[in-house]
Amino acid sequence: MAKTGQGRRDVAALEARRFEAARLFARGAGQAAVMHALGVSRQTAHEWYHRWRRKGRQGLKAVGRLGRKPRLDRRQLDRVERALLQGPRRHGFATDLWTLPRVATVIARLTGVAYHPGHVWYLLRGLQWSLQRPARRARERDEAAIRQWVRRRWPVVKKTPGASAPGSSSRTRAVSRSSPSSDARGRRAGTPPF
Repeated sequence: MAKTGQGRRDVAALEARRFEAARLFARGAGQAAVMHALGVSRQTAHEWYHRWRRKGRQGLKAVGRLGRKPRLDRRQLDRVERALLQGPRRHGFATDLWTLPRVATVIARLTGVAYHPGHVWYLLRGLQWSLQRPARRARERDEAAIRQWVRRRWPVVKKTPGASAPGSSSRTRAVSRSSPSSDARGRRAGTPPF
């Protein structure tokens, strides 16, 4: 099946393949020859042949778009995008943050078409909008105090005795090669041999 880069079916390429089948049928090729030449199933070649016999080449023409028609046309989507570019405050929201429920509300106000907030994401992706997460910072954040702490306190805190020396982070002694290991095979260390 002919697909575009986004995984959608290429209607024009599929129609061209059916027209090629019509051309082969007109030349006297059988269903099996069309099946092998175009790489389709026996059932598909059979169906194409009978449609071609009933209506000719016109019977193999594409029927139009595949799937359900979109609820918003291009003009309405452009109107929605212009509204989104104005910002949430312009549409009566308290903050400058677009959320899916807010976008769904704006779409319903502008077009009269109600969308579930979870589906709004598909519309936004179609408009080339992407997810943006605002940086979260405490309102009480004191940048001057943070800079002072990093400059004065952090060097003292991060320097620990022996931090530059190689070794284990454990305060226990390293395992001796002569001591029995607890994961050794056989009897457990320290148990009498019975």
